[in-house]
Amino acid sequence: MGDAQLPESVQRVARALQDNGHPHTPVMLDDAARTAQQAADALGIRVGQIAKSIIFRRKADDAAVLVITSGDRRVDEKKVDAIVGKTGRADADFVKAKTGYSIGGVSPIAHASPPVTLIDRELFRFEEIWAAAGHPHGVFKLRPQDLERLTGAPVADVVQEPAP
Repeated sequence: MGDAQLPESVQRVARALQDNGHPHTPVMLDDAARTAQQAADALGIRVGQIAKSIIFRRKADDAAVLVITSGDRRVDEKKVDAIVGKTGRADADFVKAKTGYSIGGVSPIAHASPPVTLIDRELFRFEEIWAAAGHPHGVFKLRPQDLERLTGAPVADVVQEPAP
C-alpha cells in the first residue's frame, strides 16, 4: 500500500516518522485494532508490547495530557495528576480537536497541538513495541527509547501496580 492510499491521519504520522529518521513506516492491519488485545493478536505479540495512547484533559488549562502506556497496564490517574496537575476524562470531541485523531487510533506523535506527554516506564520491559499510527487499523513499530526521542517526553511511573 503506497502512502497515497493511506488515510490522511496515517500519512501525517508517516511524515513525522520519516522527518525524524525513524526506520519503520506505518502498516495497516486488515482488522481494526481498537483495543491493545486486538492489536497484539493481529501482530502476533504480547499485549504489553502495545503502546496505548490515553488522553486526559488537564483541568487548569484544558491542555491535552497524553499518557503512553503498556497495553497490559492501567493508568493510575492519581500518579498522573501528581506529575501534571489535576486531570479529568477527555471525550471523543476533545481528543479529536486536540490530537487530530479519533479514539482508537491516537498516535503518540504528530498531534494537531502538542500535548503534555508522559511515557510509562513499563514499556521498557520490551525490546520492541508497537503504537497506533493515527487510525484504528494503522500501527508502527518502534523501541521504547524511540518514544522518548520522538516525543521528548519523560519516562514516569504512571500505572497501577499489576495484580499479583
